[in-house]
Amino acid sequence: MNWAKINVEKQLIKARNKKITEEGLLHQVKKILEQDEKKENEILKKIEENDGQSISNDFNFELLESDKIYHIEQIKNICITYRLRFLNSHYFKAELPYEAIQQIKQLQKKHQITLSGLKIIAPSKSFRLENADDPLLFAPIGNDYYYLIHKWGNDLHPLRKLYAWPFKSLENLILLIIALSIGITALLPDDLFSKNQTTAEFIMIAFFMVKWIGGMAIFYGFKKGKNFNSAIWNSKYYNA
Repeated sequence: MNWAKINVEKQLIKARNKKITEEGLLHQVKKILEQDEKKENEILKKIEENDGQSISNDFNFELLESDKIYHIEQIKNICITYRLRFLNSHYFKAELPYEAIQQIKQLQKKHQITLSGLKIIAPSKSFRLENADDPLLFAPIGNDYYYLIHKWGNDLHPLRKLYAWPFKSLENLILLIIALSIGITALLPDDLFSKNQTTAEFIMIAFFMVKWIGGMAIFYGFKKGKNFNSAIWNSKYYNA
C-alpha cells in the first residue's frame, strides 16, 4: 500500500490560509456586531430624542402589510374607549423590548429609510408625563395614517373598558352618578326619615345623593387632576 507523501510547504501554506480565513471571519463578525450595536444605539437615541415633528416616513407601500395600517381616528377611538394615551416615543419611560428594536431595524433595511416620529399607545403610567400594560409602537405614514411596528407586554384587563367608561365623556359620568344615587337611595331603609316614604321623598333623597356623589366626583377630579378620555388621549400633560 502506497501512502501519499506530505508536502510540508503545501501544509504550511494551507495552515497560513486557514489562519487568515479564521481571523478574517472573526474580524468580519466583530465588524457586523459593532455595526449592529451602532444601529441599535442610533434607534434608541432617535426614540429618546423624538420631538414628534416628523409627520411621515417614506415607506415603500408595496412592501407594507395592510392589516398594520391604522387611521388616527381609529387610534383615537381605541384610546378614548380604554383610557390610553397616544404619545411620542420620547415620553415612554420603560425600555423598548429587543423585539421592537429588531422590528425597527428590519423595517428600515426593508424600506431603505430611517424611521422617525415614532409614537406609542399605552396607559398613562407608562409615560413620563409633564405636570399640567399593553404598548403598541407606530410610525407615521402620512395623511393621518400610522403603521404598527410592534406590540409587546400583556393584554389589557377585560374589565378595563368598563372601568374607563365613566371617564369617556361628561355624559357617561353624569349617567353613572345618577345610577349610583338611585341605587344607594333604594338601599336605604324606607322608614329612615318617615314611617311611610312617598315617591316625592324618594326623589328628594335621590337628588341629594346626586349632589353628594357629584360633589365627591368633582373634588376627586380636581384634586387628582383627572380629565375625560377624549381630552387626554394625545396629551403629554399629567393633569390635562
